[in-house]
Amino acid sequence: MNYNLILTILLLVLGLSLAAKADKPVTTVKSVDLDRYLGRWYQQAFFPTRFQKADCGKVVTAEYSLGKKGRIRVLNTCWADEAATVVKSKANATAYAVDRSNSKLKVTFFWPFKGDYWIVKLDQKNYSYTVVSDPNREYLWILSRERAFDRVTYQEILDWLGQNGWDVKRLVFTGKLK
Repeated sequence: MNYNLILTILLLVLGLSLAAKADKPVTTVKSVDLDRYLGRWYQQAFFPTRFQKADCGKVVTAEYSLGKKGRIRVLNTCWADEAATVVKSKANATAYAVDRSNSKLKVTFFWPFKGDYWIVKLDQKNYSYTVVSDPNREYLWILSRERAFDRVTYQEILDWLGQNGWDVKRLVFTGKLK
């Protein structure tokens, strides 16, 4: 078998897949009012990661509050029960905006490691839902202000994600639809 031919084909396939992602670079929303963004969000769906497994909890919340020097305090909680009374795990972090739009943040769960927190979709009128990812589409969270999420809005978000390069098959649904 011709190894040069196989290597060429593999490189071509890799190049095409990278080019496809480059055609649709990840963009963020135009602006975020951090005062309106602060508060409690309920996770509706996410991409499991090494730091957040698929079985994190029955209910998952993210709470953002203003900290020192304009930093944002982050408290992520995985609740073991549907009533959100028994904590399974907690994680504290700090975040800060890296651009004037406040749509690109850096989050640190433990120093010196930082991760990208890009707000890629947001209900600009009511701040009722948000979609957070990173520039490589490796991470994804769909969050809402209410525990139960509107079924139609959720489907619209899934359609938007699929049209913009995210692999929605990777999503684990953790929310509650109404």
